[in-house]
Amino acid sequence: MFDFQKLIVYQKAKQFNKDVTVLQKANKLDRTTRDQLRRASFSIMLNIAEGSSRFSNKDRKNFLVISRGSAFECVAIFEYLQEVGEITKEEEKSFYLQLEEISKMLFALIKKLD
Repeated sequence: MFDFQKLIVYQKAKQFNKDVTVLQKANKLDRTTRDQLRRASFSIMLNIAEGSSRFSNKDRKNFLVISRGSAFECVAIFEYLQEVGEITKEEEKSFYLQLEEISKMLFALIKKLD
């Protein structure tokens, strides 16, 4: 097992990606929004994994910062999708809460590397 696989934040990011996949299969999102959401959600998980391979704290921190930025990007996409009627307020709230938790966990890891 790789070190990143043991991280709870990685596991939560992976579950978030699964939930995004389910949403995308159920909804007819336009291609641009679908692709951007997919890339941003994968970026959260993949940057956690890639950052764990780095030897310096500075490099690890950089990947975690990118991961957290992708979480923020997902929040904006879900807010937009709710406002244009593509998802319900309840769906937006569910994704928001997942992203808020992931963001807080990433922030704690980032601060730990300072």
